[in-house]
Amino acid sequence: MNKVLPISAAILSLTAGLAQAQDLKFTPGEGDFNWQSFDSFAAEHDYSGQTLNVFGPWRGDDQALAESVLAYFEEATGAEINYSSSENYEQQIVIDTEAGSPPDVAILPQPGLIQNLVSKGFVEPLGDETAQWLEDNYAAGSSWRGIGTYTGPDGAEALYAFPYKIDVKSLVWYVPDNFDDAGYEVPETTEDLRALEEQMIADGETPWCIGLGSGGATGWPATDWVEDLMLRTHPPEVYDQWVSNEMPFDDPKVVEVIEKFGAVAKTDEMVAGGVDAVGATDFRESPLGLFASPPQCYMHRQASFIPTFFPDGTEIGVDADFFYFPAAGEGDLGKPVLGAGTLAFITNDTPAARGFIEFLKTPIAHEVWMAQSGFLTPHSGVNTELYGDSTLKKMGDILLNATTFRFDGSDLMPAAVGAGTFWTGMIDYVSGKSAEEVASEIQDSWDAIK
Repeated sequence: MNKVLPISAAILSLTAGLAQAQDLKFTPGEGDFNWQSFDSFAAEHDYSGQTLNVFGPWRGDDQALAESVLAYFEEATGAEINYSSSENYEQQIVIDTEAGSPPDVAILPQPGLIQNLVSKGFVEPLGDETAQWLEDNYAAGSSWRGIGTYTGPDGAEALYAFPYKIDVKSLVWYVPDNFDDAGYEVPETTEDLRALEEQMIADGETPWCIGLGSGGATGWPATDWVEDLMLRTHPPEVYDQWVSNEMPFDDPKVVEVIEKFGAVAKTDEMVAGGVDAVGATDFRESPLGLFASPPQCYMHRQASFIPTFFPDGTEIGVDADFFYFPAAGEGDLGKPVLGAGTLAFITNDTPAARGFIEFLKTPIAHEVWMAQSGFLTPHSGVNTELYGDSTLKKMGDILLNATTFRFDGSDLMPAAVGAGTFWTGMIDYVSGKSAEEVASEIQDSWDAIK
C-alpha cells in the first residue's frame, strides 16, 4: 500500500538538499549580474549554524536549477538549506502541516491550495512592507500583491505568499516564413488580429489550429482561451469576480466571452480541420499544422511550454516564433497577461525563513536562474540581458510590459469546476451546446459544492 510520509521520512531520503553545499554557478563580482544586491543582502543577514528547510515542486532538472539559486542564500547567510520535494507534493504539504512537521518555507503553484493552508492557520503573513515592495518592484505590482493575498483564519485579507518564477500563457505561435510568404504582419491589437483573420480567410487560408484533447484533462486548452479573452473584454476586477464566483458563471459577461471563443472555435473557416476537429485533436498535435506544407493554419494560441511538441529540430526565433496575444487598441484595458507561477510562503516562522523571503526580493535571486533556462520574472530591477536565450528574454519583456497579470482562472476555481465542469463544458460547447446552456451547467456545479 502506497502512502505519503512526512518530510523527514519520505522526502529527505530522496533529496539530500544543499547540506553538502555546491559550487556557485556564477562567480560573485563577475558578469553583468546585480552583485550589489547580493553583497547588501549578505551584509544584513547572518544565519550561521541555522538550517532552513525549503519544500517545493521542482524535481529533476528544475531542482538542479532551483538549488543553484539556493546556494547563493547559503553563501550570503551561512545557513544550510535542505531542499525537498515529492512527486505528490500537493498532498505532502497538507500532511506535513497537519502533522505539525512543516518545512520552514514552502513553494507551490496552486493558489487555491495555499488559501486552504492559510485558512487553517498554517501560513504566516508576510507583512505590509513586503506587500508594498511587490507594488513598487514588480511590473503590474498590484496584480502580484493580489495574487499573494489570501483570507486568513480571522477573516482578514493579508499578503501570505511571494510570487517567484512565472509562466506566460498569452502567446500566439506562428511560422515566420509562412507569414512572410503570404505577406502577413504580426498583429499588434485585437482589431489587427480580427483583420488578419479575415484576410487569411479571404485568401483561402485557415487562421488557427486548436486542439482540446488531453486525455482525462480534455478541454483545458479552451479554458485558457476563455480566460485570455475575459481579460481582453472586461476589466481585471470582472475577471476576479468571475473566478471567485462573486459573479456567477452564467452571467451575460461570461456568456459573451465564451461566444468570443466560439467565434473562432465554432467557425469552420477559422480552424484547421473545421469545428469537428477542435474537440477531437490532441493539444500536443494541434500546433503541427503550422509546419505542414502547405500550412494547415497560421496561428496557435498556447503557453510557453508548447515548443516541446514542435517537430524535432525546430529553432525558436527562426523556424517558429511567437507574439503577444494582442489586446484591444481601443479602450483602457491595457496589456493584460494570463499565466501561472509559483508562490513562496512561510509555514514555520524562523528568522531564516523571513530572511529567505527577503532574499527573493534581490535581483540576484532571479538573475541566477534567468541566466540558465526556464525562468521568467516580473522583477523590474533585473538585468533582462541576462536571460539565457532570446526566447526567454522576449517572454520576459511581455511580462514586464504587462499592465495586468492574472493567474490561470481554472486553477483558482474549485477543482470540481476549474478542473471539472469548466473543462467538460467547453467540450460540450464546441460540440454544439449553446454558451448559455454550458455556462448555466457550470454554475450549477459550483452551487452544488457551496
